[in-house]
Amino acid sequence: MSRLVAIVDDEPDIVELVSVHLKKAGYATEGFLDAESFLKFIETNTPDLILLDLMLPDMDGFDICKYLRKKDEFAPIPIIMLTARSEEIDRVLGLELGADDYVTKPFSVKELVARVKAVFRRQERNPVSKKLIIGDTLSIDLSKYEVTVAGKKVELTATEFKILQLLSSKKGWVFTRNQILDHLWGHEKTAVLDLTVDVHIKNLRNKLGAAAKFVKNIRGVGYKLEE
Repeated sequence: MSRLVAIVDDEPDIVELVSVHLKKAGYATEGFLDAESFLKFIETNTPDLILLDLMLPDMDGFDICKYLRKKDEFAPIPIIMLTARSEEIDRVLGLELGADDYVTKPFSVKELVARVKAVFRRQERNPVSKKLIIGDTLSIDLSKYEVTVAGKKVELTATEFKILQLLSSKKGWVFTRNQILDHLWGHEKTAVLDLTVDVHIKNLRNKLGAAAKFVKNIRGVGYKLEE
């Protein structure tokens, strides 16, 4: 069954153009010109990925992202934000609210499709069936993509889990920001800033709560996971 991509943008031409190219790439699509129709759709349907415009006529894209990340059933769905806002603060805010990636308008449709493919490739990789226990409080189940802290499940985005997965693969090993970006986006990381890693790490630490202490910043180098 084809992966379903929801395209939420108030410009019909963009919805149509992106939809055509995604379908050529083998994906199913559903297009929405406003937040209301999209939110009604997800009451009974769950897309595999969401392309979300920030400037919609009836609701801010940031608010939609915040709403989705607070719902257990929607939190794991990857979100790529589409924005005409090029300011760094907008990109940072989107990432802090849980977006996995962002593309600035005007964008290359080929690049956007490549970003979508990259997200799905990350999901399709089969991690080793293994559960890691860090400090008796942090549990990482690589086969189920589940993380718990003191027995309580923590909802992470696909990108946040991917970072934690990398750090846990070699406890005590320092991964540079560039290595983390390579792990997340591979060859598609050319337009991604190092700042992206810092924002995702900040979000990850906030969600881990008491276990955040295990994710350590090595100033000027990168990050590591250590008890």
